[in-house]
Amino acid sequence: MTSIYHNPRCRKSRETLQLLQENGEDPKIILYLENPPKRDELKEILDKLGMKPLALIRKGEAIWKEHYKGKELSDKQLIDTMVSNPKLIERPIVLKGEKAALGRPPEQVLTIL
Repeated sequence: MTSIYHNPRCRKSRETLQLLQENGEDPKIILYLENPPKRDELKEILDKLGMKPLALIRKGEAIWKEHYKGKELSDKQLIDTMVSNPKLIERPIVLKGEKAALGRPPEQVLTIL
């Protein structure tokens, strides 16, 4: 099953969802701002992406700039920060089985289909 951590207000997220559908996928849509991933889920996503937590953070968000920028945070602290502030999670994230891809650019998700 394919899943997408989706924000319908985000153009890249909408483009990625459309690309999945055009390629025959009917993904489970997870509106992560309404239903943020739990700590263990986010750690598993990061493992599948092969990314460190800092690489998945939207550093342009005001909450990051105001509260976290320039601070030395451990991976655990960064994960906890994303769980409590899901707006900081880069999007969209597509999962398929044991694989994951960040839809930036959207075509990148084609590598896991």
